[in-house]
Amino acid sequence: MDADVGRDIDADVDRGVETGAETGTDAAAEAGADAGVEPGVETVPAGSAGGGIMALSLPYQVVAAVALAVAGVFVCVHLAMVFLHVAPSNTLTKRHGQAVDDWIYPEFEQNWKLFAPNPLQQNVSVEVRAEVVTAGDGRRTTDWIDLTAQDAEAIRHNPLPSHTQQNELRRAVDFYLNSHSDDGTPNGTRGQLSEDYMRRIAMLRLDGLASLEGADVRRVQLRAVTRPVPAPRWSTEKNDHTASYRDFPWWRVTDADLPDGAARSRAEAAAPSRTEAGR
Repeated sequence: MDADVGRDIDADVDRGVETGAETGTDAAAEAGADAGVEPGVETVPAGSAGGGIMALSLPYQVVAAVALAVAGVFVCVHLAMVFLHVAPSNTLTKRHGQAVDDWIYPEFEQNWKLFAPNPLQQNVSVEVRAEVVTAGDGRRTTDWIDLTAQDAEAIRHNPLPSHTQQNELRRAVDFYLNSHSDDGTPNGTRGQLSEDYMRRIAMLRLDGLASLEGADVRRVQLRAVTRPVPAPRWSTEKNDHTASYRDFPWWRVTDADLPDGAARSRAEAAAPSRTEAGR
């Protein structure tokens, strides 16, 4: 009988252990489901892991934040210095120009400009005059004719001006000056070509003037006139308003320099003379 009682007690103990284990497992699963965690997935305590600076300890976080702040200040200062270096002259560069140069040179030297390197403070115009022969007046020299003013008038209020109106005279003068010495001597073939180019531009412009209709143009002369742009009324800057002139030589006009219509007219006018001489 004692043996039977012992077996019954052991059976009850085994059933209690199994029931407790199952109950604990079910309770844990239910608690995980209530917390939004799938059963079988291990959870990590909050604050035990993270990303970026927040994963570091507090002293390292302070060091990283200070380093980022110093780098940000350096980048801002460098960008400001480079901008002042490449920008046109202004109040800041006039006052702190040496500090800007000390920062830029030699490590950060720039060989390009954000804006025009030398903004023009002058108006440069090209003028021409001609020596003509007419039936009534004989040989005479015209007044100076402003070719640049003609282009400016054609460009004004024109939303789509041509490149010829904008650049022809400027490029022609640059071509001439870059292919001649200071005393006007042409530098090889390019110098001679620049003279031909200038003569033909001048004749093309003169051919359309009513005041020279019927006149025979024998020689032309061009000049570049530089007039300083006056300072605005609110400025205290004082500058010289006197115009300066650079005269080019007198050039004899050949048949090759004439526009097609003028060349034909000259050839027709010379034909009777040649016929009479042949007689």
